[in-house]
Formats: sequence, C-alpha cells, structure tokens
Amino acid sequence: MPTDALLDRFLNELAPLKPVAVWAHGSLAGGDYQEGRSDLDLVAILDHPLKPSTARQLVALHRGLRTDPLATHLHCSYLAPGTQDAPNQRHLTWANDHVTRRPVTPVTRRELHDFGRVLQGGSPKELLPAVTDQELGEFVVRDQREFWRPAVDKAHLWRQDIWVDLGLTTFARATVTRREGRLITKREALDVLPGLGAPTEVVEDVVRRRYDDPVPSSPRSGEGDWPDRRAKLTRAYLGPAIDELVTRYG
Repeated sequence: MPTDALLDRFLNELAPLKPVAVWAHGSLAGGDYQEGRSDLDLVAILDHPLKPSTARQLVALHRGLRTDPLATHLHCSYLAPGTQDAPNQRHLTWANDHVTRRPVTPVTRRELHDFGRVLQGGSPKELLPAVTDQELGEFVVRDQREFWRPAVDKAHLWRQDIWVDLGLTTFARATVTRREGRLITKREALDVLPGLGAPTEVVEDVVRRRYDDPVPSSPRSGEGDWPDRRAKLTRAYLGPAIDELVTRYG
C-alpha cells in the first residue's frame, strides 16, 4: 500500500532524531482514511529540545519526501520533551508544505487516547495527558465561535472544496461531541449533517468527492455556477447553525 510505504520511509528518515514515539490520529487512525484524499495526521515526540538545527533537519526531511505524491498530505507536529503537558503550547509542525507552529488540540489528544495508531515507541496513554469531557466540549464550541464563525463571513473562501468539506464536517463533529461527549469520523459527520438541516445537495457533493471512485470533477458537469451556489448554500446554513450551537453551549 503506497501509504504504508510512505510511512515506513518517513520513520526511517526520522530515525536519526531518535523519536520517543510517533502516532497517527485523524482518519488514518479512525478507520475513515481515503488514500490520496485524506491527510496523514501524525504527532512525534522527540527525545531532545527542538533547536534551530533540529528544525532545519525536519524541514529537509519533509522536503525530501516530496518525490512521493502522497507526501503533500503528510502533516506532523513535533513535541519536545516535557511540552506535552502544556495544552496551549505551540509545537513545530509541518503541514501544507511549510513549517508552522500549532498546539496539539484537545480533539487531537482525545483521538490519540481513544484510537490513536502507534507507529513507533510508547502509547499516547503513557506519554500524553488525558482530556476531560469538559475540556473537549469547551474547545469544540470555542473553535466554532472563534475560527469557523468569522470564516463564514469571508465569502471567497467558500468556493474552495476544502472549506466546504471541513466547515460542514467540523460543525457536525462539534455538535455531536458537545451533545454526546464523543468523537465521530468525517463519514459519520456526513451521515449526521442532513438531520442537522444541512443542504442535502451540498452534503451529497462532499460525499461524491470523498468516496466515489473515480473522483468526480468539480464543478459538476453542466453546472458551471455550482461553486458559487454551493458557497451560498453552505454559508447560509453554517452561519445560523454555528450561532445556535454557540448560544446553546458557549
């Protein structure tokens, strides 16, 4: 399987930095992985502080993986020793073909505890603090309020597949997490969305692009105005839906 080959290559390239553990979360660990479409979401704990020289090594490692077409989907956050106990700590992260700094969110930490896939080293339950239901619930509502709700007002974003897909599935996942205290996959989120009042034709579009084989083209054949109409439908739904969620739980 090409994904397994890339992961083996990544672990071999990372070995000189002596990781304490490397884990997968997201769809790769949760059983909803679609090769060539889903991201490879990883977390690595190193055994030494992240000095500038270490950061340069990691950048070189990821740039070297670019010969593999799946490498653009590989994202990894690198935790230095002793930093996994600080929930707001921003960790060096390779994502979307560049370096940034991000926290390991409560959602990621809960995924790792519930169904994280150990690629190397110790388990998340041994090395990563657990997440309380309260912490998880507060985070998903805050994420909807502070990130996704302002994004709904930026009309140009919603012509892009990724914003429609993530905006809808993240909202559905947040709703279920807040109501029931559990995490669901993107596939489950797409099943839940019609019952939450999401526009059916938009949800069906996401399902086609994520699961049909071969991948359908976008915009849909004969519907040149579809990206605009889809954006309007999505924004018209998400704005009030997020407002209601925040009012109820925020």
